[in-house]
Amino acid sequence: MKLFVTGIGTEIGKTVCSAILTNHFKADYWKPVQSGDLHYTDSMKINNWVGHEVCCYPETYRLQLAASPHQSAAAEGKQISVEDFQLPDTSNTLVVEGAGGLMVPLSDHEFMIDLIEKLQLPVALVVRNYLGCINHTLLSIMALRERGLSLKYLILNGSFPTDTERVIINYIEKETHIIRIPEIDSITKENIETISNNLKHVYNG
Repeated sequence: MKLFVTGIGTEIGKTVCSAILTNHFKADYWKPVQSGDLHYTDSMKINNWVGHEVCCYPETYRLQLAASPHQSAAAEGKQISVEDFQLPDTSNTLVVEGAGGLMVPLSDHEFMIDLIEKLQLPVALVVRNYLGCINHTLLSIMALRERGLSLKYLILNGSFPTDTERVIINYIEKETHIIRIPEIDSITKENIETISNNLKHVYNG
């Protein structure tokens, strides 16, 4: 299985959720584009939270500026194309983590959703509760449907009001599985392992 982890926005816990999935599936990990934080990349976080035995494939782009990939690339005189990316050659389960949400630009004309479409991967969509999250979640699901991309997992990261959760779950297809991640006070290898060991995929039926 290969899976693309994206989110309804930035700072909603994609890397933590990717660590949990990587641990749960005993998967390899790949971050195609790292923009900024090169001193402590998402791949480094996965190594710390899952364990150094996990296989993290090198990023296709490592960019200095902590900004949208198209802006970070432009600052270095580069231009990103989805044709630059090739899935790592592995027979193991692979967790691929995107940058930001589906419409984060890789260039002036290509977006993260174009990369998902090029790689032809099922999607795990990470959702976190905040004012506006319903709108952002449903728009993200609409965009995936428009491209004919499979939403394999909806990941509810943290606690949600019942009314919010109900609207979101009513909107997804029955084939989509729901994963609930509890609030994490401290992100440690031990906590990641405990959550991944207790992970349940709830069928929406």
